[in-house]
Amino acid sequence: MSESLAFLIDAIEKADSATALTESVENLANAGRIEAIPTLIEALSYNNPGAAVAAVEGLIQLGEPVVPKLLEQIDQNNYTARSWAIRALAGIGDPRGLVTLLGAATADFSMSVRRAAARGLGNMQWHRFSPKFLEVAQAEALDALLFVAQHDEEWVVRYAAVVGLEALGLEIQSTSLVGQIEIQDLFGFMATHETSLAVRARVSQARQRLGETAVTNETVANETVVNSEHQASDIDWEKILKDLYERKFKERELIAAGDPTYYRQLVQATLTQNA
Repeated sequence: MSESLAFLIDAIEKADSATALTESVENLANAGRIEAIPTLIEALSYNNPGAAVAAVEGLIQLGEPVVPKLLEQIDQNNYTARSWAIRALAGIGDPRGLVTLLGAATADFSMSVRRAAARGLGNMQWHRFSPKFLEVAQAEALDALLFVAQHDEEWVVRYAAVVGLEALGLEIQSTSLVGQIEIQDLFGFMATHETSLAVRARVSQARQRLGETAVTNETVANETVVNSEHQASDIDWEKILKDLYERKFKERELIAAGDPTYYRQLVQATLTQNA
């Protein structure tokens, strides 16, 4: 560890006020050093929202190397740290965070966590997914976002789901006609039935953008090359699929589909099992 990094970490440990702690975490986050990951993750558990926000931003900037440690943090019992870790995962968009974001978007009791997860599901790093897994992953993200946009009780979360659906809709324009129709059908329904004017306005914007965007054959070919070149080779795809199918199995076990409470029960059952 360099002397400058040690100095930044020491400043966090010696901070004697909430403001000083926030500033110290911001300075460490801005350093952009991989070695700072453990300290930034520790900051997620502080009773200091400003420091936690700074830590999340720093972790997002560091990206892929952060993900394993974030997933470890999510398995802990500290809900405050867990909720901030989910926000960081949502900002990174790593494939390994997919199952966590699916559960958080549909079932977390924190409005801000559901909101971040919904946006994150629409902006996953799809080019890093295995081609064999991509269709399944996008279908699961679509199902979750359609559910959140219709059933979440908070308008800001529904708004985030619309943003996520727009991003996902643009991504699947050349690969899933069924998915496009589902998104457009829901947007058509929300345009007249959504109670929040802000959400309805965002739906209108999303419909316009999706309607105006056309993907050329050349663009599709280029995207295929990117997917092939940048797909993460060190990701355990079998584990992700296993976790995903276990989640789907729990959904079927808990309660008949169509009851919006079954997602809440799902996350509680999952948390109890992992405790």
